[in-house]
Amino acid sequence: MTITPPAAPPSTSSAPPASAQQLFNRVMTPTYAPMDIMPARAQGSRLWDTAGTEYLDFAGGIAVSALGHAHPELIAALTTQAKKFWHVSNILTNQPALQLAQMLCDATFAERVFLANSGAEANEAALKLARRYALEHSSQDKIEILAFDNAFHGRTFFTVCVGGKAQYSDGFGPKPAGISHLPFNDCQAVREFFQQHQHKICAVILEPCQGEGGVTLATPAFIEAIRAGCDQYNALMILDEIQTGVGRSGALFAYQKFGVVPDILTAAKALGCGIPIGAMLTTEKIAASLSVGSHGSTFGGNPLTCAVACKALELINHPALLHGVNAKSAQLIAGLQAINKNHQVFTDIRAMGLLIGCELTAQYGGRAREVLIACSQLGLLTLVAGADVIRLCPPLNISQQDIATGLNKLEQGIIQAFGL
Repeated sequence: MTITPPAAPPSTSSAPPASAQQLFNRVMTPTYAPMDIMPARAQGSRLWDTAGTEYLDFAGGIAVSALGHAHPELIAALTTQAKKFWHVSNILTNQPALQLAQMLCDATFAERVFLANSGAEANEAALKLARRYALEHSSQDKIEILAFDNAFHGRTFFTVCVGGKAQYSDGFGPKPAGISHLPFNDCQAVREFFQQHQHKICAVILEPCQGEGGVTLATPAFIEAIRAGCDQYNALMILDEIQTGVGRSGALFAYQKFGVVPDILTAAKALGCGIPIGAMLTTEKIAASLSVGSHGSTFGGNPLTCAVACKALELINHPALLHGVNAKSAQLIAGLQAINKNHQVFTDIRAMGLLIGCELTAQYGGRAREVLIACSQLGLLTLVAGADVIRLCPPLNISQQDIATGLNKLEQGIIQAFGL
């Protein structure tokens, strides 16, 4: 299903008494710095705020809304399950959870699935499993986790420390031991680390494309070097596909494009298309280390979220949609190259399917958020990936017409932000 814009703007509710930012500042912790936009309704690739202003969504809730907003089949899946039961906890199992796990196993290397509420929880489970598996099958010294600079794996204390940005983990007291970081895409550094630490490494975790870290793609040689090191020294390869997974790369999961199979894979974001859910996928042998009581989640495997995820997975894991992701990625890249030809603002345009990063030249370095703000004023929602990279994550089923419209708005936003 391709998103087409509705014939007329939807009705909106009356504006709140205070601006979005004023209300946020009054009632929320100061964790975020949201723009002064209060969404009222969204449909397809468009969103309307409480003032009736229309926005084209190239942000997708940070690669979450993979099928756009208010997809009718997802609404039907949600409401059908909502009329049955919402929650049972893991004292019982439920059919949507089992169906989702079976679908994930059928579509991937996996034989076992752990369901959670978010990407951070999925990564937390993966890291705990890797440590537990190593302790049960090797020695008490095999606890070292290798990760990479500029990585992002979540906001729990364990995952934020494994992530490669110290500013996210500093200031919370002592950090977990046994975590090391290397430069991303440095094959030689990985080989040397394995040689030096040998049998102390329990796992290597990486993103096939660092989304928060600037939309930086892993090279095939880098992924192959990690797989080879894990095989040689009996470590587990954890692939964090929170942002690249469930169609974003143009394959169901990015590992399928690299031809290297991980031992553990994590998914979230697009898996629920806006409903909070995370999943950790692994083999039967490795999963056995998560014995009864060793890990858990009150809401993991919730029937409402799993019912939606089943439908989302069914719709996304379709050859026509996945082929369309690659075609639309090519359209976007061509348009971005044309913008750059006109204005010379990008030093690099990087893409993995419909996860796209445009790195600004030194002349405009540190000003990506200015483009984001200018675009929002022109009715386009975008993202940044650090101070120097404009990030785009439109719905996978966005129309070619909306891509063209969005590219035009992006160019005007760049002109406005930089005074070109």
